[in-house]
Amino acid sequence: MISRHKSPLPPFVKGGRHQYVGGILPLRHSVTAIWLIAAGLQSAPILPAEAAESYPSRPVRMIIPSGAGGITDILGRVIAPKLGESLGQQVVVDNRPGASGIVGSQIVAKAAPDGYTLLMVFPSHPVNASLYPEIPYDTVKAFAPITLVSAVSPVLIVASQFPAKSVPELIAIAKEKPGQLNHGSVGGSSMGHLGAELFRSMAGIRITLVTYKGAPQVLTALLSGEVQFYLIGSAGTAATHVKAGRVRALGVGAKQRIAALPDVPSIADTLPGYEARGWNGVLAPAGTPRPVIERLNREIVKVVRSPEFNQILVSEGATSVGNTPAEFDAVIRADVKKWAKIIKEAGIRAE
Repeated sequence: MISRHKSPLPPFVKGGRHQYVGGILPLRHSVTAIWLIAAGLQSAPILPAEAAESYPSRPVRMIIPSGAGGITDILGRVIAPKLGESLGQQVVVDNRPGASGIVGSQIVAKAAPDGYTLLMVFPSHPVNASLYPEIPYDTVKAFAPITLVSAVSPVLIVASQFPAKSVPELIAIAKEKPGQLNHGSVGGSSMGHLGAELFRSMAGIRITLVTYKGAPQVLTALLSGEVQFYLIGSAGTAATHVKAGRVRALGVGAKQRIAALPDVPSIADTLPGYEARGWNGVLAPAGTPRPVIERLNREIVKVVRSPEFNQILVSEGATSVGNTPAEFDAVIRADVKKWAKIIKEAGIRAE
């Protein structure tokens, strides 16, 4: 049976609310009001365009909503100094882990929209919108996308002795033995679990989820036959085990083949439209001036497409992206919608 665990919602810090009450000025005050508005505009310290021209005039903070040592932290710490060099100001990394990235994300959502507070997000960002019913910000509206930094494809693997040698063969076996194939997972909101649930839904099969503490435990269970397949989140780790002959890779979650496993087809070749991938990207608070977003996009994309950055990604089985703010926005919106459907259909709860 599929084990579900429900836990209380993380103790979010409730932000203050501001209310503006407007009215209609009497006619006799209209001229005075117009004069005051004009005078206020003339004396405003910095308009958005002017702010963009002088940006940045002080250090920039990059919030990493996870602990030190993970791939998001590693990539953020590679980007920060390079970005600082191009901006002419220090970019300081600030780790704020907690509640699957919500703690750090909330800080940025409430920050001033001036380009001095950035957020390096990972796949849980669009997932949290459905996993937590009272998330303290709007996943789409509270942020201004800058660029998608990297993408990593999960890989569908089976033990080398398992009879299926392709995705169609795995689906055929699952249909012959409904509910008898076990899928290993490291958690209810992991990309491996969500991707497996998407696979189950699109393939029209019944599977049983078995949850473990971490990837090493799932791999041990796979090799012992305790579970029959595993959508592993790290293509780099999958490639290592494939080359050693311990496991067989049947398909990748990306729409196209990946460099880490060039001979392995996409799951979408069998299930058109299937896509499950992890990613990292940079956001700013909503309302950040467009010229500031555009400059940050140019500078970060330059870092992301550098040979040094790509070398790090290759070792992790990932690929660089570096797209436009509009393209990154489309990715977030699509993932929010896709995973909301899967989370509701599978009855997934926060652990």
